[in-house]
Amino acid sequence: MKHNTALVLLILITFFVISFLTNIIGPLVPDIIDSFDLSLSTVAVLPFAFFIAYGIMSVPAGMLVEKIGEKKVMIIAFFISSLGALFFACAPSFALYILSLFLIGTGMAMLQVAINPLLRVAGGEKHFAFNSVLGQLFFGLASFLSPLVYSFIVVNMTRDGVNPHWIKGIFGPLVPDQLPWISLYWLFAVFSLLMVLIIWIAKFPKVELQEDERAGAWQTHLELLKKPLVLLYFLGIFTYVGTEQGVANWISKFLQTYHDVDPQTLGASTVSYFWGMMTAGTILGLILLKFVDSRKVLIGFSLATIITLFIALTGSRGVALMAFPAIGFFISVMWSIIISLALNSVAEHHGSFSGILVTGIAGGAVIPLIVGALGDLLGLKAGLFFLFVTLAYVLSIGFWSKPIINNEVIRLRKEIAGE
Repeated sequence: MKHNTALVLLILITFFVISFLTNIIGPLVPDIIDSFDLSLSTVAVLPFAFFIAYGIMSVPAGMLVEKIGEKKVMIIAFFISSLGALFFACAPSFALYILSLFLIGTGMAMLQVAINPLLRVAGGEKHFAFNSVLGQLFFGLASFLSPLVYSFIVVNMTRDGVNPHWIKGIFGPLVPDQLPWISLYWLFAVFSLLMVLIIWIAKFPKVELQEDERAGAWQTHLELLKKPLVLLYFLGIFTYVGTEQGVANWISKFLQTYHDVDPQTLGASTVSYFWGMMTAGTILGLILLKFVDSRKVLIGFSLATIITLFIALTGSRGVALMAFPAIGFFISVMWSIIISLALNSVAEHHGSFSGILVTGIAGGAVIPLIVGALGDLLGLKAGLFFLFVTLAYVLSIGFWSKPIINNEVIRLRKEIAGE
């Protein structure tokens, strides 16, 4: 079929919206704690509610895509997301926030499952790898921008003066004066409803799923879960996402607690740089993987992350402000390498295996909760030391993984005939 450039652009915008909604929780943590008078472990229930939706919905979403198609699943997903945002925006409370984030997380999980096969068909198989990387760049761009948008809205909502900012004119009547950050959820609701309308109008091609993309029956998943190697790689995704969210969710609160950094300005921008550096690291990782075995790259970047996290947690204010974004740079390659090592380590049922791996995103629910609970007992700095445990597991994958197929690398020396 012909390449559908408009649909590829729509998918890239979907990547952007997914990331924008997913990675805003971290910068909001200090405001959420102050607004609802929460402990560290209680506020960690919020990312738990969001990411546990991935653990619950990823496999059923794959089956739903096969039954009703990508377009309907995407419409349902964005509609669920808009409902979640509207519930909380209209009646902000901690209990409704938990429900809201679970609904938004459900929508995002459904979208993640639907858009990758669609991107292959819309952009053409030969361009799938390039378009997938482009999708990750859109994802990273949204992660970088969302804390800056939060900072822009909140600062201008709370700025005093004779002539209020136009942001306050839009959101002022909709949100309580003491909760200006709620404006973001009105924004999310509008974004999600707009995406429903756009997808409804858009023409979608018929997607013939390749065998490796099919979700498979529950029996297939159960058979895979009996294999120790599948569980080991599931734990790899679980610990990686837990580490990523464990850092991102607590950067702003850590800087506020230990270095008196304003979470609405410098704290938010530090989280933004964390995601921005992750995007830059992804590009470097793609280049490195053309020259170095992926396991060696994983080992090197894991060790660098462990060292940088230690520096961030024990260094001065200036050091922490530089070290936290650097962590984003070093963890950037972990997701793609663990996924590729996992899929290259089994000979069949890749679609079902992918569903199990994506379910590991639930690590983003559990690990920040553990950090928060330890933070209440021992202090947030001590709680964040738990991430050395998860990083140690990610590091170990580089040593014990034995893929059937290794990543293809470019040899830097010419082979001499007869060698």
